[in-house]
Amino acid sequence: MHHHRDLCERAVSPLEIAAGLEAHGLTDRTAARYRHRDVFSLAEELYARIPARTAEPAAPEPPPPGPDSEARAGWTLLALLPGAACLATAGLLRATEGVLGGGVRAAVTVTGALLACLALRLCLGRGPLRAPEGAGRAGMYACWLLSFAVYGEELIAQVISGGPDGPWEATPAPLLGLAAAVAPAAWCAHLFTVRAHRKLTGSRALEEFGAGVRPLLLAAVALFLCALLPLLFLAGLGLGGDGTPVGAAALGVLFFLARLLAAHGLPEPGTVALAAACAVEAAAPALVLAGRLPGLEPLAAPVHALVSAGGTGAVSALACGAAALGLLFHASAALSRASAHKRS
Repeated sequence: MHHHRDLCERAVSPLEIAAGLEAHGLTDRTAARYRHRDVFSLAEELYARIPARTAEPAAPEPPPPGPDSEARAGWTLLALLPGAACLATAGLLRATEGVLGGGVRAAVTVTGALLACLALRLCLGRGPLRAPEGAGRAGMYACWLLSFAVYGEELIAQVISGGPDGPWEATPAPLLGLAAAVAPAAWCAHLFTVRAHRKLTGSRALEEFGAGVRPLLLAAVALFLCALLPLLFLAGLGLGGDGTPVGAAALGVLFFLARLLAAHGLPEPGTVALAAACAVEAAAPALVLAGRLPGLEPLAAPVHALVSAGGTGAVSALACGAAALGLLFHASAALSRASAHKRS
C-alpha cells in the first residue's frame, strides 16, 4: 500500500489496481507472498484498505457529447486524407495520359506521394492510431513493404525469367487500396479500444477481462478485412490490376495489427513482424540470383515452386500473411492484459 498508494487512491475499481500492479511487474507468485491466490485478489484487498474509501465514490458525470464528436470527426477527416491524396494523384495521371511528358508525370507522382505521406503522418499523430511511445523503426520497414507491393511482382517475374533486364512496371493499385483503408483502420481501432475499456470497467477478474477482449480483437481484424478487400478490388478495377489482392490484403492486416499494438504502448512486436516480412521478401529474389551460381541451384527451388503454385504475388502473400498471423497470435495475448488498456 505504501509503494502503490497513489494508484490505489486514484482507482475506481479493483481491476484498475490489478492492471496497475501487473504493469509494475507483479505476478501471481508475488501475490502469494502476501497470502493471496492471484493479483486480482491482492488488488481487492488494497482497494478495500484505502481509508478514503468509506463509501462508494460518486459516479462521474458523463462528458458532454460535443467535444468527443468533434474529436472523432477530426481524426476521421485526417484518416481520409491519405486515400484522397492517392486517389487525386491517380485520377490526374489517368486524365492526362498521353498529354503530359514523362518528366511532368514523374513530378506529379512524386508530389502525390509526398502529400500522401504527409497526410498519413498527420493521421497517425491523432486519434486511435496514435502511438504514444512512437513506432521505432517500423516506418522504415513499412516503406520497404509498400515499395515491394508496387514493384515486387515485376521484380520477381524478371528475376525468374533471367533478368532483371529492364525497367520495372509499377502496380499502384495496392498502394491506393491501402491508403483508402486508413480510415476503416482508424474506426476499427477506435471500436476495439472503446469496447475493451467497457470490458475493463465491467469485468470482475483479469481472466474474465482477457476472455472478453480476445473475441473483440478478432472481430476488429475481421471488420477491417471486410472493409479492406472491397477497397483493394475497386483500386485494382480502376487502375487495371489483375488477380486477387491476397498479398496486399495480408499487408494491410499486418499494418493494422502492428499499429494497434503500438497504439497500446507495444510497438516492438509489430516492428519485429514487419522486419520479418521484409526479410522474406528480400530473400526471394536473392535466392533466385544465388541459384544461378554453380552448385547453388537448389537455393532457388523453393521460390520457383512458390511462384509456380501461386504466381509472383505469392511471395508477398506468404511473407506478409505469415507475419500477420504470428502477430495476431501475439496480439491476442498482449491485448488481453488489462495493463495494455490503461487510459493515458
